[in-house]
Amino acid sequence: MRFFGTLLLTFLLCMSMAQTPNADLYQLPIKKAAGNIRLDGELNEPDWQAAATADHFKLMFPNDTSYSKFQVEAHATFDDRYLYIGAVCYQPRETYITQSLRRDFDPGTTDVLNMLFDPSKDGLNGFLFSISPYNVQREALISNGQQLSFEWDNKWYSSVKNYDDRWVIEVAIPFKTLRYSVSDGPNSWGLQFSRAKVQQFEVSTWAPVPFQYSTHNLAFAGRLLWDSPPPRPGANISLIPYVTSGGSVDYVRNDQSLEVQQKQFVWNRNIGGDAKVALTPGLNLDLTINPDFSQVEVDRQVPNLSRFELFFPETRQFFLENRDLFAFYGFPDTRPFFSRRIGLAWNPVLQRNEKVPIVAGARLSGKLNDQWRIGLLNMQTRRRDWNADTILPAANFTVATVQRKVFERSVLSAVVVNKQNFLGDLNNEQRADWQPWNRMAGLEYNLYSKDNRWEGEWYYHRSFSPDKAQRGSTLASFLSYNDRYFNAQLGYNRIDSTYSAEAGFVPRTGVQSFFPKLETRFYPKKGWAGRQVTNCYTGIEGSFTYGLNGKHTDRDASMYFGVGFKDQGYGQVALYNGYTYLFEAFDPTNLDAEGTDPLPVGGYGYSGFTAEYTSGTTTKLQGNISVTAGEYFNGDLFQVEGRLAYRLQPLGILSVLYSYNNIRLPKPYASADFWLVGPRVELAFSRSVFFSSFFQYNLQANNFNINARLQWRFAPVSDVYLVYTDNSYAQQIRNTPVQFFSPKNKAVILKVVYWLNL
Repeated sequence: MRFFGTLLLTFLLCMSMAQTPNADLYQLPIKKAAGNIRLDGELNEPDWQAAATADHFKLMFPNDTSYSKFQVEAHATFDDRYLYIGAVCYQPRETYITQSLRRDFDPGTTDVLNMLFDPSKDGLNGFLFSISPYNVQREALISNGQQLSFEWDNKWYSSVKNYDDRWVIEVAIPFKTLRYSVSDGPNSWGLQFSRAKVQQFEVSTWAPVPFQYSTHNLAFAGRLLWDSPPPRPGANISLIPYVTSGGSVDYVRNDQSLEVQQKQFVWNRNIGGDAKVALTPGLNLDLTINPDFSQVEVDRQVPNLSRFELFFPETRQFFLENRDLFAFYGFPDTRPFFSRRIGLAWNPVLQRNEKVPIVAGARLSGKLNDQWRIGLLNMQTRRRDWNADTILPAANFTVATVQRKVFERSVLSAVVVNKQNFLGDLNNEQRADWQPWNRMAGLEYNLYSKDNRWEGEWYYHRSFSPDKAQRGSTLASFLSYNDRYFNAQLGYNRIDSTYSAEAGFVPRTGVQSFFPKLETRFYPKKGWAGRQVTNCYTGIEGSFTYGLNGKHTDRDASMYFGVGFKDQGYGQVALYNGYTYLFEAFDPTNLDAEGTDPLPVGGYGYSGFTAEYTSGTTTKLQGNISVTAGEYFNGDLFQVEGRLAYRLQPLGILSVLYSYNNIRLPKPYASADFWLVGPRVELAFSRSVFFSSFFQYNLQANNFNINARLQWRFAPVSDVYLVYTDNSYAQQIRNTPVQFFSPKNKAVILKVVYWLNL
């Protein structure tokens, strides 16, 4: 605990001395419009002529020492309903680059002007709105200072007019879309504009951002100064009903012979929806009844060479707004709440993830004022019968949290998570593996210095269950320093063997780990490197894990060197050294192949190297590749993985993800070659009609997956989806009727969603 406290004290001292001048030096006054603003891409209204200008954008990439050659002139005004942004972006028309006409395009792929707002000026939470020269929109929530959630959707309006040397935008953002408070005195928001130009890649910002940080880091935002207070939002209620219709078929096979015994057809019709109610300007209540997430793409499969559960990100929109209040507590491997535990579960009979019906849910989240935030989430799921003996009981999930802002950008939080399992209708055999309830309570301190050089996290969580064997604690400490030339990190995490978080993600208990990192960067000025390279970096990092008794169990240490290029590409090489102690027999291929033995209990050391390269997005053909070769347990591993893509401007992009693993262990242990190949097509026929389809050929899981989706956005944030999914075998199984493409299950669904503002 002395180590824990010393790190905390060091961070507090360093944080209190950190300063950034952007809030004082970069300020944009905003006046209420005297007339009407017509959204036509022409800034010819008198209010635009009278508006102050944000200009003289400074480069952030490929360097942060000069001004951009492609300048922006941005303005702001407002009326009783909308916040308006008008901007002139200078750029030759023939240099426009876009990934497609599809909404929510990927960062770094499309010419774009970004508008960032931090109404509470806490440097941690805000909104991002983006517009391309083709009037394609993108929006995101910003949490933890710079983390973007592009899954968030909301209503706003824009128009773009193109000229030979510039493109001009007008944007109208409804005040109802934003979360903010209004004071009787002077009002100000955090504000930032950033511009990305893909050809001869460059990124610039209005309020300067140092090279080593991201352009959407709210620590470097300027200020939007309101000449008169923004309107106090009135009643803001949105209803988002949906209807679905579709069918599915499961091919039930004999466990031994794999003969198809039965085709189970199910025809589904469903209705449900969400409601969003703004209780105050900063506090929102979200309600859902019988939610449906059928339009959400299936998970991207990845090879699993580990002994532990893999983490997959949340993409369902209901769980995303203000998700930092619920999902980001703890460390990546000790999350006390993981929203994918709700509505998704592993079927141990069919050995696959399946949906679990959600009855209803509610989420209250947001700001009480500029100092306090709260979050309350409650969700109820139905019982699932995997078979007569294996039951997933109905459950209720509750998360309650409160946060207090301290210093300029730091947060002190308390969180409680409860999972209640309803076991009353289960027999003794069915309830044998279940506890009636599982709870977790914790305190956490997240620290961000004003200039973002220092970051830290300290927490203590404790779990509670009726079974005393599931009552334990976890604690952690993390401190990071990052400036232009140097990055240093040190983390420590301890998880009791009795710690249990049923609603969380904790793949491993009974361990303690250290996470050190040292990195230095330099910036070439002369010769070829000065013309083509933005920076070079070299460092060492590692993860060192021990049992609670101090026994060394795992090591993953590496020394690396990397180069960043001016086209946004980068390359890196690394030497690694690892160690794993197996406490039980383990097959590293995770195939459990017949005629092979798992590796025996004991310690295994290994070394190797990794080389990777990622191209920039300035050319139509782009991608990345990573090659790993070296020792692996008592054998060898050769691995190649990456992505290859081709841009069909402005129609869309064709891409393929690939992964090849060659594992060679001495007999009688398992060796394997398995591929995972995932072609993908993303097409935008207009700004309202989109098609995407991807395939996943996974030999390790012996699964071939097809997921195709046609989307028509017939009104703002209102859509029609037609979705088709298909799972089949990826290869033949000897002495069975299973061949390549022998079916497992198929489904097709039509879904209509409509957003109605009351």
